[in-house]
This record gives sequence, structure tokens and C-alpha cells, in this order.
Amino acid sequence: MTIQANPPAGSEVERTDLVTVTIDDIEVKVPKNTLLIRAAEQIGIQIPRFCDHPLLDPVGACRQCLVEITDAGNGRGMPKPQASCTITVADGMVVRTQVSSPVADKAQHGIMEFLLINHPLDCPVCDKGGECPLQNQAMSNGAAESRFHESHGIKRTYPKPINISAEVLLDRERCILCARCTRFSEQIAGDPFIALIERGALQQVGIYEKEPFESYFSGNTIQICPVGALTSAAYRFRSRPFDLVSVPSVAEHDSSGAAIRVDYRRGKVMRRLAGDDPQVNEEWISDKDRFAFQYASTGDRLTHPMIREDGELRPASWPEALTFAAEKLNAARGNAAVLTGGRLPLEDAYAYSKFARVALGSNDIDFRARPHSAEEADFLAAAVAGTGLGTTFADLEKAGSVLFAGFEPEEEAPSVFLRVRKGVKAHGTKVFTIAAYASRGVEKLDGVVVHASPGTEAAVLADLGNAGEAGAAARAALGPDSIIVVGERLAAVPGGYSTALRLALDTGAQLAWIPRRAGDRAALEAGCLPGLLPGGRLVSDPQARVDLQAAWGVESLPAQPGKDLTEIVRDAGSLQALVVAGVEIDDLPDPAAALAALAAAPFVVSFEVRNSQVTEYADVVFPVVPPVEKSGTFVNWEGRERPFPVALKVPAAMPDVRALAALAQEMGRSLGFSTPDGAKREYDELGRWDGDRAQEPTYQAGPALGAFDSTRLATWRMLIDDSRACDGEPHLTATARKPVARISRTTAHRIGVADGDELAVSTDAGSIRLPVVITPMTDNVVWLPTNSADSHVRRSLHADHGSIVTIAGGNA
Repeated sequence: MTIQANPPAGSEVERTDLVTVTIDDIEVKVPKNTLLIRAAEQIGIQIPRFCDHPLLDPVGACRQCLVEITDAGNGRGMPKPQASCTITVADGMVVRTQVSSPVADKAQHGIMEFLLINHPLDCPVCDKGGECPLQNQAMSNGAAESRFHESHGIKRTYPKPINISAEVLLDRERCILCARCTRFSEQIAGDPFIALIERGALQQVGIYEKEPFESYFSGNTIQICPVGALTSAAYRFRSRPFDLVSVPSVAEHDSSGAAIRVDYRRGKVMRRLAGDDPQVNEEWISDKDRFAFQYASTGDRLTHPMIREDGELRPASWPEALTFAAEKLNAARGNAAVLTGGRLPLEDAYAYSKFARVALGSNDIDFRARPHSAEEADFLAAAVAGTGLGTTFADLEKAGSVLFAGFEPEEEAPSVFLRVRKGVKAHGTKVFTIAAYASRGVEKLDGVVVHASPGTEAAVLADLGNAGEAGAAARAALGPDSIIVVGERLAAVPGGYSTALRLALDTGAQLAWIPRRAGDRAALEAGCLPGLLPGGRLVSDPQARVDLQAAWGVESLPAQPGKDLTEIVRDAGSLQALVVAGVEIDDLPDPAAALAALAAAPFVVSFEVRNSQVTEYADVVFPVVPPVEKSGTFVNWEGRERPFPVALKVPAAMPDVRALAALAQEMGRSLGFSTPDGAKREYDELGRWDGDRAQEPTYQAGPALGAFDSTRLATWRMLIDDSRACDGEPHLTATARKPVARISRTTAHRIGVADGDELAVSTDAGSIRLPVVITPMTDNVVWLPTNSADSHVRRSLHADHGSIVTIAGGNA
């Protein structure tokens, strides 16, 4: 019997590259260089293993996968059992596993007995109990009784647990030295802060004494640990696998759309694990995706509608709140605006887009609860909206070069960072970034920084070849196998997007827009922009409006593009109503102006999960549910739809779609659906627009290249910061990187500060004081984290990337 294994998806293996190997009397054809353990999997033979992992380099550490090789392909066998996870197949090889070989079976039993000599028998209290590979394989490939007795000595013990970080705890006596955690940290995450130390019976996982295990991906070491050596501080001793109900889902914290698994018990989420999705996140997720899920149960959850009466919010029934809001919104029809924020799945975003046009008669809608430029909407309409699946994770992995502009991969989209790093290691992908300095994430990608003062990124892109040695190298590397990645921060740079688009067209490179928030791409596709309708249709296109009117069953739609976020905030006092959905005030360009706008707006309706700064100003508050309590579809930065089901069914909880449908009905209008499934079905029937697209954005020149006499601010958000998404998870927030101010040595000398001194960064609005770190970077630039502890740039300074600030020593 001969079986031809299918080559991996996307591979270009030719028939001549296949070799024939016989495993337990079954012939199988597999690509050359296939590991023997993988060849056995192709025919359904499961060889026990601990150290082996398909995404990690083979190491042969645990020796549990021993097999007998009776013919190595050269007519001779091997004298002793071999580790099948490190040996590649050879044509004519004959192998016998534990299924047919007493030699292999005995060897595996011996290794199992050896591993259990020092392993504690504490399965009833171990977090891994019930889902432990060691437990399972001790039963399937181990002896029924142990020959180890107390008379032979005591098992190895250590003080426990050791805090590798605030989130990850280590019980050393459980470790079987498989090296999965250390290999992941070094090979995948690029954070080699843990390693195997000592030798022989004393060998153990060690940590750097002076620093904690600082990694945004540390939780993956817990999940891939085949025993209970690594545990989560948040989950330790909380439950058992057989107590949990598991539901596949999608992470909601960034635009990657990483697959996750939600495990809950008695209506409460206990943990989240990485899902297995080779096309997107493979088997890895960030610590934020893994641990930041308590934000919806922190004590300030909204449970019932509220109405403002005599200046105070009071509880109200749904019918009363709907009637009150509908009356005010009907009176405001044609002069109302909607801000949707970035948390919404596609179904909710589509409902808000349709509600604005049909119920409010307005194109004043914007999802961009963040700084943006006048050209951004045109760029998104021309190059992103309605295009479907564009550049993919696989493209990033295979790219010859990647150029980042206004984007920090490890901080803003960790799954993107991991995939690019995989390309760097596997294919030699060259990485360049246009920034004031090379962040830690860029350094781990062996990236080259093209130094640019904040606000000059467009000028650097326009004349990349003359932007120093690094710029010339970046320009030379761009071609059809390259990808230019633009982040949302580039939107605040005049001409940034249009210049990036022109550079992509000139070089043949692919262009990818990767926003920070999970709901941004869905909101774009749903038409949550003042000049854009669902599916990439333009408000200014009469045919697009006619088609949409027919699909929605309305007589007319507003024909003029509406106000964007900046104009809505500026003109809030002249609007008659403002509808706000999940907008965080500190995300906005000027939080103080936004609060003033909420105070000035005659009538504010808030759709929110928790109490917030918006609900404090709202006249009507409708409670809605977080993603775990509803079904929906996130659209990730690729344009890939990422559906997720309801995990927790909470009585009387209402998703945004249902609340909006009820409000529209009370206004005498109809959305045509009242459930996420109905909204998605209508959106799919509507389809993408195949008519005229938006024109290429017109280049808008920003600041020119050259030195600045004044100091400019560079800033971006850290992955784990002071955002409300991290609320309720103190172990996670304790791993946040300490906020510092970064300046160049020349700048430090100019103002008379040294490494570690306090630096004051000021504007007319206020100041921020942080320890200074001297960094190789552009002169006359100071970098601050946007929204970390003691560094709330927009709130404290009313400033952002590219703003002019004043810097001085802390005592000045």
C-alpha cells in the first residue's frame, strides 16, 4: 500500500521532489527534507512527543519520539532508536514506530519512566491536569507502575512559583526540559529572556536576574508547555479543563483578527487561548489578546438604559428610553451626526451607517476616533474600501522587503510583527521603517530605520532615494515583491498616504493599510465615512445612490458628503443631535475639545458597554454588549472576514444592531433587519461596488526635509497601555513597558540632561515628566508613549505626532 501525501498548501513541490519512505509497512511519498515525525502523521501514525512543535525548529530534547530505523535508505539500519523529530526522510528509508517495533516501544517506555522520576505527582492541583500531554502519553506510552520508590530518594524540588513576569509563573519541578518555551521566545517572539541553565539533573529554566521576562507574547509559552511548568497568574488554580465550555472566537484588540478560543464557566470567561489558523495568526496571539478580557466585568458595566432628567442620569426602561430618544432624533433629522469608534464588528458598523442615512438623513458619520487628515478618506476610498482581500499575512512572510511608514508592528498589530519576523528568519526579508528611531520591535526584525522628523514622513517617501544611506537602500529594495505598510499614524502627516500610494505605483510594490483597531476595516467597508457608502460606493456618485436607494427601499439618500470627526467636534453646538458608539475620549485628537463638544451638543445618545466620559454627558444611554456576548464579523486589515459566534448568552443583553433597529422602528423608520445575521445577509446581498472608484488622492505637501530649530514630538501607543481594554487585568498591566522620554545624545547635550534624568515635555496646555533615555534618533525630536501611565499626550499636552513642544531638564 502506497500513500502520496499532499504537499503543504501553497508549496511548489514537484513530483520529482517526493521521496518514498516505509513506516510500519506502509509506503508514503512525502517531500524531501520532511521530518520523519511529520511523514508518520501523514498516514495517521501519532508518535508521542513533547519537545516537537511544527512551528519551532527541531531540537530532539525530550527523546520521547524514538523510533527504530531498520534501513536509513542506504541498505543499512541504525544501531539504536532515533529521535523522529530531528531526522529527515530519505528515499527507501524503512521505519518502525511503537506501533510495530518492540524496540521503539521499549525505548519510549524508558524515556517516559525517566521523565517521571523527578516529575511531581500533583495532577489534581496542576493547571494542566485534564489537558496534559504528559498525562496522556504516560497512559498511552508509559508503564503501568513506576519502579521509583521513596527508598531511592526524594524527587527534585524547588521553591515555587518563580515569577518569570507578573503574568507568567514557573514551577520548575514540573519542567521536563523540552525547551519549547525557550525556543519560542528566541525563534518566534525574539525575546530570549529565558533559557535552560545548569546541566544534568540540575538543568532548569532560568531567567535573567536583573530583568523580568519582558515580552508581548509570553502567554504562548504557557499554552505550548506540555506540562504544568508555566502557568498564568490570572488563571492559576481557577478552574479545570473539564469544567469549561470552549467557543472559537476572534480577538478584538487589533486589526489582525487573530483566532482565539474562549473558555468560560457559569457565565464567566475564565481564560482565552490562541486558535490555530495558519492563514492569519498561525498558533500565536499577543498577551493583550490572551489576557485582556475582564474589561466588560469591572463593576461599571451598564445594565439598563438611562435618561438624563434634571441634570442627572436615571434608570429607564427600554421602551421609555427608545421613545424619548426617537422623539429628539426625529426632530434632529438632517442635522445629526454619528461617531462609531473602532470597536464595532461589520454588522454593527453597517447598522450605524444605514441608521445615519435612513433614520437621521445625514452623511455626518465617521469611524475615525483618532487624528486624521483631509486626504485620508479619499485614500481609503480609492485604495482600500470595497477591494476585498488584498495584501495578506502570507504576502508579508514571503516579501523580499517591507517598508513601514507610520506603523509600529509589535505595538499596533503583533500578529503582523510575528509574520514579518518569520519572513526575516526564513527568507531574509529586508525591513525598513520611516521613523524617528528604531523601536525594540523594529530592532528584533533586524530593521533599518530611515530617520525622519515627525511630520516629514511624506517628504521622505517622496524622495526616499535621497534620504541618506538607509533611504537609498530602502528605495533600491522596493519592487514587485515588496510591501509598503502604512499605519493610521501616517494619516496625521499631510501628504503621507498619497505619497505612499504614488511610491507603490512607481515601484510595483503592494500597499497595505493596517489600522490599530479591530473595527476600522469593517467600518470602512460599511460606509462609516462622510463621503463613503457601503461596499466602497461614493456618496457623490448618483448611480451608487440610486442603487442603494433601491436596495434599501427608500426614496432618497443625502447627496452631499457630510462632516468628518474634526468638523463634527468643531460644529457640535450647531448640530441638533449626536450619536456616539464606543468612542474613548482620550483617543481623539483633542480630548478637551471633544468634552466641550459633548457639553455643547443639544442632544447626545450614547451606545456603550460601560460607563465612560461620553455617558457622563449623554442625554440617553443605551447599554450594548461586548463581542463575547454577541455574534458578528470582524474584518481584519487584509480584508478577510473573521466571523465569531456568541460565547456568553446574557439575558436582556442587546447588541448594537438590535438596539439601533428598535430605535429606528420607534422613529418610524426601518433598518430592514434586527439581528447581526440579518445585517450581514443584507450587506452580502448589497455586495461591493463595481462602478467608478474614487480618484487617487491629491498630494498635499507637508514639512520639508531638514533640521528644525524647534523640538517636535514623536509618539505612538504601546500595546499594553492605559486603555480601558486592559481594565480588570492587573497582572497584564503590570507587564506594561515603563514609560520613558527618548531624545538623541545631541539633543540631551543641548538641554543639559543625562541618561536617567527627568525630562519635562511641555506645551501651553500642560507638561509630562518622565525619565529620559538617550537613544540613537533624529535630533530635536522627543518621543513619548501616547497613552501610558504618566504619559497621556493628548490629554495632558493637547498634542500629537508632529506637534511642536518644549523640552527641559526636570528641575528647569
